[in-house]
Amino acid sequence: MTLTPTETPPPVPVVDSIKEIGSRYRAWLVDIWGVMHNGGAAFPGAGLATSAFRASGASVVLLSNSPRPSPKVQEQLRSLGVPDDAYDTTITSAISPPAGKHQGARVFHLGPERDRPVFAGLDVTLSDWTDADLVVCTGLFDDDVETPDDYAELLANMAARKLTMICANPDHMVERGNKLIYCAGALAAAYEVQGGTVIYAGKPYAPVYNLALETIAGIAGGAVSKDQVLAIGDGATPTSPAPAISASMRCSWRAPCTRRAKAA
Repeated sequence: MTLTPTETPPPVPVVDSIKEIGSRYRAWLVDIWGVMHNGGAAFPGAGLATSAFRASGASVVLLSNSPRPSPKVQEQLRSLGVPDDAYDTTITSAISPPAGKHQGARVFHLGPERDRPVFAGLDVTLSDWTDADLVVCTGLFDDDVETPDDYAELLANMAARKLTMICANPDHMVERGNKLIYCAGALAAAYEVQGGTVIYAGKPYAPVYNLALETIAGIAGGAVSKDQVLAIGDGATPTSPAPAISASMRCSWRAPCTRRAKAA
């Protein structure tokens, strides 16, 4: 469905189980964090539902704003109890090799050490913000205790240097178990308030959905139209930017009261 600027989207129907609508589609595009797991453990019903859907001959692609490469995310899925047969592949917001002026750039990494694999194979040199050419933000250094307020001075100094920030995770917050933690998107939003320029990678921006459709087509052995793809996410909670309406897919944004999907 394509909306004009004066139109509003139709209300999203509330369903008790994905089996009420899921079989109408050839592929599901499923958020990982908040749908497949909560950061501490898998939601068993979600894995059962996606496994059953794949067993019917359909495709499941898991989509994450994690700035880490897909193999690392798949390791995490396995460790949390998400079965391998619950999905065909994963897509993350890990940064692609920079082109043009970013080749050979000095990069300040704003984020935890665990996200450093995002730079593997890239022609960049990690440096301090004081002599960097750009900033790559993957999150807070210590998201267990810090908030964006702790970064006000650093963000102001980087904005004064007119450093462009690449935000590798547009999410503002995510649930880790029963706790909400801040993500890179919250820092990027604060940076924009300071006058900084931000380039976003991942959901809810169109490029990652275009990549998802290409990936689904590769799995299915041919093009799959947008109206044959069901996007399942947790955007009903105030943790992420608004969903990508431009992707024109059917969306089922998981309501806060339905924390675990029932098996199909």
